[in-house]
Amino acid sequence: MAAPLSDTSSSPASSPIRTVAVIGLGTMGTGIAEVLAKAGRTVVGIDISEAATARSVAALETATARAVERGRLTEQERADMLARISTSTDLRTAADADLVIEVAPESYEIKQQIFRELDGIVRPAAILATGTNALSVTRLAADSAHPERVLGLHFFNPAPAMKLVEVVSSVLTAPQAVATVTDLAVELGKEPVAVGDRPGFVADGLLFGYLNQAAAMYEAKYASREDIDAAMRLGCGLPMGPLALLDLIGVDTARTVLEAMYAESHDRLHAPAPILKQLSEAGLTGRKSGRGFYTYEAPGSATVVADALTPVTGGSETAGRAVRRVGVAGSGTMASGIAEVFAKAGYEVVLAARSEEKAQSARARIGKSLARSVDKGRLTAEAAAQTLDRITPAGSYDAFADVDLAVEAVAEDLEIKRQLFEALDKVCRPGAVLATTTSSLPVIALARATSRPQDVIGMHFFNPAPAMKLVEVVRTVLTADDVHATVREVCGKVRKHPVDCGDRAGFIVNALLFPYLNNAIKMVQEHYASLDDIDAAMKLGGGYPMGPFELLDVVGLDVSLAIEKVLHREFRDPGLAPAPLLEHLVAAGCLGRKTGRGFREYARR
Repeated sequence: MAAPLSDTSSSPASSPIRTVAVIGLGTMGTGIAEVLAKAGRTVVGIDISEAATARSVAALETATARAVERGRLTEQERADMLARISTSTDLRTAADADLVIEVAPESYEIKQQIFRELDGIVRPAAILATGTNALSVTRLAADSAHPERVLGLHFFNPAPAMKLVEVVSSVLTAPQAVATVTDLAVELGKEPVAVGDRPGFVADGLLFGYLNQAAAMYEAKYASREDIDAAMRLGCGLPMGPLALLDLIGVDTARTVLEAMYAESHDRLHAPAPILKQLSEAGLTGRKSGRGFYTYEAPGSATVVADALTPVTGGSETAGRAVRRVGVAGSGTMASGIAEVFAKAGYEVVLAARSEEKAQSARARIGKSLARSVDKGRLTAEAAAQTLDRITPAGSYDAFADVDLAVEAVAEDLEIKRQLFEALDKVCRPGAVLATTTSSLPVIALARATSRPQDVIGMHFFNPAPAMKLVEVVRTVLTADDVHATVREVCGKVRKHPVDCGDRAGFIVNALLFPYLNNAIKMVQEHYASLDDIDAAMKLGGGYPMGPFELLDVVGLDVSLAIEKVLHREFRDPGLAPAPLLEHLVAAGCLGRKTGRGFREYARR
């Protein structure tokens, strides 16, 4: 047994768990040991590899030294904390543990062997927890001599920083064991969420389906890895793009989790994308191997380096068309926001609506938005006034006669948009670029409503347009190269990040976002977890700025249902069929915040 490392802050509170054995001293096991020791527990770290125990000791010493440098620990607290941790390569050193947490590799054979051996080592009252996120807790418990004391305790990486812990019960688990471990999680400063036993539980159950779809989207060459990742970071506010996250998690680990999910659900959305198998079997497992979807400076490094797939900087070889004057069609929130974006960037803007009154009202809304920016110190009063002066309201699309770029931002209705593009075709000068902001309708259908489909392109801004950096640039099979180049150049001038995608339902963001939201609804529909637990799990475990049900109520359940139907119709995948609960709420008029009730109830304004 290695010499003890060294007491932290608080001593154990109400929980009867004083001594914890952590089996498996990789990154996760080491992180869990750190969390436990900091909360005053005595920790025995166990691994069959002496090298692993040495790396764990070094990592703990480094992490605690960094905490002292940052003022999060005193030197005495660090010494006390490290003194509470010892390491061993002998499973028998778990004999006195009140709780054993197993975080060995994701293999039934390995985990079952550990649990069988522990039956003959630990005290009868000890609780045995598995850290699996892919395997059946019930199956592991059933192979134990005391299945009632076996449960799942799923921490998230990095364990010291991530607040979520999923406490997983099987049908065999004693309620008292669950209560004891839940109390411990609270004392560790974590947010425990109680879940049943199914692959992926809540957070990974939703996360890995989304990651799998992103991998399949990349494999189909629909969009580049950089554009897929940028779209989800900038369009949804996620801390990492899905392909970068797969590299961090480990491509082989993701494949294992998805195989387990598919074995239970038989849902095609969980069937691992073939590229995951190809990369895994080639040893390209992500950061840990130095190469996965991206290439890294060295194995274990987080630094991405250029490779053969890295986009060449310097822009397109095709020159774009000159754009000085922009027309924005519409008078709603999105149209006003887009007009503000262009005017701030120095473009002369014509804001046209179905009446002069609506156009004036939209311009007034922009004025209020600019005033808020001035109040917050983001804009000077002079700059705000100049921006507003560049916007000319118009009650007719005839005012678009001399614009270089016309951007449509009217209701998300195919017939309404078709009629508008027919009108733009007649009004706009030859060579003007015609763009639609649709988020779900086929751009080609709008292009075919004109006599110049080569000039039509999708330019999908995100709401609120002044704040959101992403624009999905959607080419049809008929879009001219110089039109595509024009829109990308304009995005740069208005300080937006363009991502390229083809003309298919959902483009990048909605095609990945809405199946995830739909799967969250199915979890509630099946009584697997509550709204609050699912929202908490995705915010705390996945780093999402909003939980799925918060987001659904903001977007609008009717809008969400319409997008789900479009995706289902386009891809013909049964897994994309809208959840019946969503359809029922929409039929009942419960559309989210805008009606005062969706998945939750809201105070009327």
